[in-house]
Amino acid sequence: MPRTDADLIVDPDTYTSGVPHDALTRLREKNVVRIDDFWAVFRHEDVRTVLKTPSVFSSHRGATQIRDPLPADLAYVQRMMLNQDPPSHTRLRRMLTRAFTPRAVARLEDRIRSNAREIVHGLSGDFASDVADLPLLTLADVFGVPRCDRALLYDWSNRVIGFQDPDYALSSSSTAGMTDMALAALELRPDDGRDPRARDGMPDLYAYAHALGSYKRSSPGDDVLSNLMREDVSLEEFENLFWLFSVAGNETLRNGIPGGMIALLSHPREYERLRADRSLLPLAVEEMLRWWTPVMHFRRTCVQDTSLSGQEIHAGDKVVAWFSSANRDERVFTEPDRFDVGRREADHLSFGHGPHFCLGAQLARTQMRAVFDAVLDLPAMLELDGEVSRLRSNFQNGVKHLPVRMCRGD
Repeated sequence: MPRTDADLIVDPDTYTSGVPHDALTRLREKNVVRIDDFWAVFRHEDVRTVLKTPSVFSSHRGATQIRDPLPADLAYVQRMMLNQDPPSHTRLRRMLTRAFTPRAVARLEDRIRSNAREIVHGLSGDFASDVADLPLLTLADVFGVPRCDRALLYDWSNRVIGFQDPDYALSSSSTAGMTDMALAALELRPDDGRDPRARDGMPDLYAYAHALGSYKRSSPGDDVLSNLMREDVSLEEFENLFWLFSVAGNETLRNGIPGGMIALLSHPREYERLRADRSLLPLAVEEMLRWWTPVMHFRRTCVQDTSLSGQEIHAGDKVVAWFSSANRDERVFTEPDRFDVGRREADHLSFGHGPHFCLGAQLARTQMRAVFDAVLDLPAMLELDGEVSRLRSNFQNGVKHLPVRMCRGD
């Protein structure tokens, strides 16, 4: 049977070939569409409405993934900041904001720029693999994870975000040089392919979180985990915050950076334009985030009968906001499929909107600017040197491998 546009956008296999933007464009004309057991929302204005109205569209009621958590896991999952509504969400967010103020990010900038230059100028040939280390180094510094244990963050992210991809579902990095608490935690790592989003799916992560938290309590530093040890947080809140740091804090940037590089490689005239005018870099980073859209959707649950663009939605209905569609909405962006490093329509939704707007957005922008500043410093442009390998996922617009080489000239 012919596949519908709805079939295409929910099938993780679709995304190994790229985001189905033609299908999203057609669905955007329909706007609010029933797919399986949820309403999908495609237009920019309606996505913003869903995200900024937690009193109607709740993150807490059914959490934020399309698939419902198992009943036994729901109460635990609901304690995660990502899956809370104000005022509970506001309380947890307030505990973390001082780590992400402009002043705090500025203190990290020199180190970020140094790390980015070292990574870019030592490229091995796989851009995606190489640059994945930058957010890990930054997260380790911000959250107080020993740098020698940062491969744990990489593996945990792979297992959670890449659970639909066999290359990532059982990811495992080298343990060389890791701390004793990391090695002890890894003894608990499951090898049976259980769901990493469930409470019992990541015992190694939680064991490490408790060991590191205990260390920070006795030997505090100037980092997020040390500060959390001074706050009144429950066990579940602490575990879920650590889970969120380890996964969400890494993935958007890890895929946004190679996605931005793919944008430049796919549009060599824009790449040349940016090399000729470095002042465009801040705008170019926003355009990369819009054009690539690392996180493609988030789910909410309607808590009262309402309507959205004339479509009646009932209490208890799932509503999924599709960012990869909203960021190409013709009603907001001129020639939305065109990548333009000078675009000034910067109202993209890649960092979300409303109370859940990404806490680390400024830190992510700083890292992306640092990486592409280093790329622009290279003596020649990069070019594709093989086939891009994309993540099998309908949630994260991921890049597994991005082979590049320096242009050889005429």
